Amino acid sequence: MNYDVAIIGGSYAGLAAALPLGRARRRVVVIDAGQRRNRFADHSHGFLTQDGTPASEIAEIGKQQLLQYKTVDWMEGSVKRVERKDDNFHLCIDEKHAINAKKIIVATGVKDQLLDIKGIEQRWGKSIFHCPYCHGYELNQGNIGLIASSEHAAHMAMMLPEWGRVTFFLNGQKIEAEIQTQLIQRGVIIEQRIIKEIVGESTIILENEDSIPLDGIFVTTQCLISQDWITNLGCEIEQNAMGEMIKTNALKETSVAGIFACGDVARLGGSISLAVGDGTMAGVAAHRSLIF
Repeated sequence: MNYDVAIIGGSYAGLAAALPLGRARRRVVVIDAGQRRNRFADHSHGFLTQDGTPASEIAEIGKQQLLQYKTVDWMEGSVKRVERKDDNFHLCIDEKHAINAKKIIVATGVKDQLLDIKGIEQRWGKSIFHCPYCHGYELNQGNIGLIASSEHAAHMAMMLPEWGRVTFFLNGQKIEAEIQTQLIQRGVIIEQRIIKEIVGESTIILENEDSIPLDGIFVTTQCLISQDWITNLGCEIEQNAMGEMIKTNALKETSVAGIFACGDVARLGGSISLAVGDGTMAGVAAHRSLIF
């Protein structure tokens, strides 16, 4: 099959990227492996007109609306290889299917690398979160924990008192005296002891068996690009304390001609609103690149 644009990733950014292309009657395929980054969360917050809607419902409505456009195809599967041949990209999907596209948009999202603390993984997205704008309000100004995992954690610790009473668990991480003073002035409790595990809904057990019950816990993750084919494309990758992402310009163009990227794979810090905005820009820019 030959397409104008292949969009790799069918979550919010990928859906948003496909919409302007479909409305321009371009031949588009969305390739989706069904692994939305926020699949662990029951509800989405902060997305205008959809505040509190189940995250899966937003994605499904978007998909159904998108597929009303006759030039848009949907393909379930995982991209295994992407190769450039002449002026087209050749994509291999699950070692079974092959398609060609003039342009590609990478909207795969990222993998969250969680701290190695017993109890985090099964509570991720339920009572342990990464974004206070997405989940802080529902904690009702209660007792909030933050576990240090990178230099970005101190920045979040300064913000979190907007949403409740904060205990900052350093868990072996170091903190500058000046920053510690600023946090204390913000009312943040600094906990130096090591975390043993997390139990119940969100109770932290320390190494000496003391327990600290909380209404919710925040932790920053390392965001990783886990697909080798993305690295093999040669797109410039940026790295910082929060992880790695594909570098793009304001039009969501990567450093490789014909390749665009949007959503969490091209912006550290997950948000449906930002993913949709970035996806729309990528879709419009990809369409224009087919003309000019």
